[in-house]
Amino acid sequence: MAEFQYTTVPGKLNKLLSKIHEVGVPSKASIKWIKSIGFKSSNDGTLLAVLKFINFIDSSSVPTKKWRDYRGTNHAQVLASAIKEGYADLYTTYPDAHSRSVSELENVFSTSIRAGRQVIMLTTRTFQNLCKQADFSASGLPKPPDTPLTTPPHVPSGGEAQPSLHIDIQVHISPDAKSDQIEQIFSSMAKHLYKSKDTS
Repeated sequence: MAEFQYTTVPGKLNKLLSKIHEVGVPSKASIKWIKSIGFKSSNDGTLLAVLKFINFIDSSSVPTKKWRDYRGTNHAQVLASAIKEGYADLYTTYPDAHSRSVSELENVFSTSIRAGRQVIMLTTRTFQNLCKQADFSASGLPKPPDTPLTTPPHVPSGGEAQPSLHIDIQVHISPDAKSDQIEQIFSSMAKHLYKSKDTS
């Protein structure tokens, strides 16, 4: 079981994640850097341990690709992925850990934390505050190739092509969906989106 990290100021995680969007990418996410963006309390340095735990910074405190990805438009999904990777042992116990109760989370954390009750509570609050900023709604299935369904342009006898129609479709499937449910979804899509060439 992994040694889960925590911050003594979990309520500041939201502000820190917002700052990552606002400021430039530092060469190192150090105590000096975190103070320069407004986190000057002696306890604020514990936020860096959490960034390292979810692989936003490496062992040398250098921002990773995941840090840079988080600065993009899909930041909430990137954070969800980082949480699942960092808390892999927790998600082995509860695949929907981000939806679990405080008592359930504390039970899991207590099996790997030798410290007292306060540390277990802070570890739980750290995890929950991270999850509040993340989007776990993505299915987790591989993204389909970006190939739009295209209606070939109609070319009349005059030789001038008519405008073509491009349709992009995104399908979001719950990770809890069973194989027969997934099959029904795609069968329904095939029925309604494609016409048989034999149909006059």
